[in-house]
Amino acid sequence: MKCTRCLLQLQGLRLLLGQSARAAAQPASHLHQPSVLYNTQQQVLRRFHGSPVCAKGRPVPAEFINEDDKKKNKSLVTHDDLFEQVAKEVKTKATFNKVVDVFIKRDIRRRGHIEFIYAALKKMPEFGVERDLAVYNKLLDVFPKEVFVPRNFIQRMFNHYPRQQECGVQLLEQMENYGIMPNMETKVLLVQIFGEKGHPMRKYQRIMYWFPKFKNINPFPIPKELPEDPVDLARLSLSRIANDLDANVTVYQMPCTDITESGEEITLPHIVGIQSPSQMELLAKHNSSRPVFVEGPFPLWLKKTCVYYYILRADPAPPEEQVEEPYDPERCLDYPLELDLDLDRDLGDIESFDVEDLDEGPVFAMCMTSQGDQTTLNQWISGLQQTNPILGQVPTLFRLDAGPRELQAPANTESDHHHHHHHPPPETQREKSHPEEEPEVLVEEEPIRSQRMKQ
Repeated sequence: MKCTRCLLQLQGLRLLLGQSARAAAQPASHLHQPSVLYNTQQQVLRRFHGSPVCAKGRPVPAEFINEDDKKKNKSLVTHDDLFEQVAKEVKTKATFNKVVDVFIKRDIRRRGHIEFIYAALKKMPEFGVERDLAVYNKLLDVFPKEVFVPRNFIQRMFNHYPRQQECGVQLLEQMENYGIMPNMETKVLLVQIFGEKGHPMRKYQRIMYWFPKFKNINPFPIPKELPEDPVDLARLSLSRIANDLDANVTVYQMPCTDITESGEEITLPHIVGIQSPSQMELLAKHNSSRPVFVEGPFPLWLKKTCVYYYILRADPAPPEEQVEEPYDPERCLDYPLELDLDLDRDLGDIESFDVEDLDEGPVFAMCMTSQGDQTTLNQWISGLQQTNPILGQVPTLFRLDAGPRELQAPANTESDHHHHHHHPPPETQREKSHPEEEPEVLVEEEPIRSQRMKQ
């Protein structure tokens, strides 16, 4: 080593003497170069003492590090950008799984996995995988295994790795909100990640206890996949509202496209109605001098789908016209309609109590249509006249609200609905009525209510 160092020093001296001799032959203006040569000599001598491994692992000075690079791996925006970069064209389950695979293969230590899981849970509805159990298990697999498991009761008592456990509970809560029941794979992953006594495992046990109890508790379940056909969706909705097995669903008009004589293309809406035999009896007994009302639209939510329906109703009958019919004791043996019990009363019992009896009037029929203007509802009334002839003698009043209907109507037809919603031509009313008996169709305007809804 000493011989090698002496040889290097001799080479440095030769280089220095040769360069200084050349510098002496040059003009005096270049006298500042020996300092540069001295620095060069010092660098040559320093390179021998430096290790190549140390040169590769030499840290970057702090002033050259960008602040954005420090926060890049700690921000949710980074993971959101990862989802957007991979799924540029379409957002499907395959692209979502591809993003998860890219993150898993990026770093074996899974650094930033908590932020990535939070971003993935946020992006799941956009990719349509919020109800897919396999995707939730794949996100659980992102956690490092056997790292966050408490080793003793002290770690378990002090909530070992709280951020990771909170993230796992959040994932299970999102599964609970969408009604997804975990399976055995979910349990195995939770045991490998957090142990058998962690908070995510307790959350899993609560879900597995309550979900089977509430799974079939609804007596009127909604199908998982709602029908896409508007007519079938209207059939399902009206059957749920009527709650009468004897009610008949009638399709008065199917959606179709017609071309007028002038060549204009017109789209006719669908009209689906429902009426039970008991409603037909009530309508037949209705006083023809008192009007009936067509009201709506009223919203009905089926999961995330909102539909609107219209009703045909009447005001309550005056007290002098109300007739109490004797009830049939054998009409319903399971739930008697009247109880006459002679019970002993206590001193603390109240002799009299007030019960607010509100009579809203009978409902004779209901319908659903995609275009709730008066012309369309007149067709529904005309169809009801075939089975309810009394509608040809009873005046009909329309109480229509334009608020919810504006959400369904296209943008180019909203202005048309505002103009002719409450003021149809009288010729249209007569044409849509029964050919033999023309009912008196009136329009009841509510300017104050309509102005309030438009504000």
